[in-house]
Amino acid sequence: MVLLGWQQRARGDNVGKKKPCPFSGTGLVMSSSTPTHDEEEGGTPVSNSHDGSQNKPGSDSEDEPKLPLNQFYPYIRCALCCGFLIDATTITECLHTFCKSCIVKHFLYSNRCPTCSIVVHQTQPLYNIRPDRQLQDIVYKMIPCLEELEREQMCSFYKQRGLEVPKPAVASPPGPAVLRRQKKDMINQSVFTIPPELDVSLLLEFVGAEEGINNYKPLERRYVRVSGEATIRHVELFIRRKMELSPTCQVDVVCGDHLLDQYQSLRDVQNSLGEEALQDGLLVLHFGLVLPSPVLSRE
Repeated sequence: MVLLGWQQRARGDNVGKKKPCPFSGTGLVMSSSTPTHDEEEGGTPVSNSHDGSQNKPGSDSEDEPKLPLNQFYPYIRCALCCGFLIDATTITECLHTFCKSCIVKHFLYSNRCPTCSIVVHQTQPLYNIRPDRQLQDIVYKMIPCLEELEREQMCSFYKQRGLEVPKPAVASPPGPAVLRRQKKDMINQSVFTIPPELDVSLLLEFVGAEEGINNYKPLERRYVRVSGEATIRHVELFIRRKMELSPTCQVDVVCGDHLLDQYQSLRDVQNSLGEEALQDGLLVLHFGLVLPSPVLSRE
């Protein structure tokens, strides 16, 4: 976990070194060209492109947008520790991202998202977090020395405690037999194959909307293939997005004669209701749009 104070110290410690750490929010500019020695001495501004050629004034490189790094802070910093994201981990319910260590510690005493306060899971919030490797790669590319400093800090942590420093996992190349088997499997596969984790087929039946609810689109995709780990809350979010529902509109999902709870997984619904919930192998869910019940005030 990289804290803001540690980052500020890193800025001061690296002054004058060979590889300065560009943590300064206003100093780092998102551009592919960098000034050469001629420009620093007051000469004609000349920059080097990626292929080694020089870009002179009036070239396309001058038209590249240049943005300070601090404009990207809302997307690359953790809201819990205020440092740049390390082991970026996203909550599947609301898609907010934090450092892995930060969100795991947070879930020790709360089951709500630190940003939007949505209930991640009633009992096991760690079930609904996933690593976001693409975002982490973006952070490391925008902050060039962050990964190296994090690695050095981790090595120091293990050495101070007399523990063996874990080595990064390196995938070994597959052997000839594995390559032949993979090639054979690719030939035998059809043009479109369904991933094995998408093991539940849904049929979403719209039963109507309560009087007063008018502004919504029809649900065009009634047949959906999803993971059995998905919950009724995920189905509701899918319906809301596709039908462009108002936040004040409530979605009730029913299977058979049972009103389903938001935190029930589709696999649990299918296993508990059995054949009653299935129609030609599809899990049939009926849903309707209702207005929220008025809250009775206490006198």
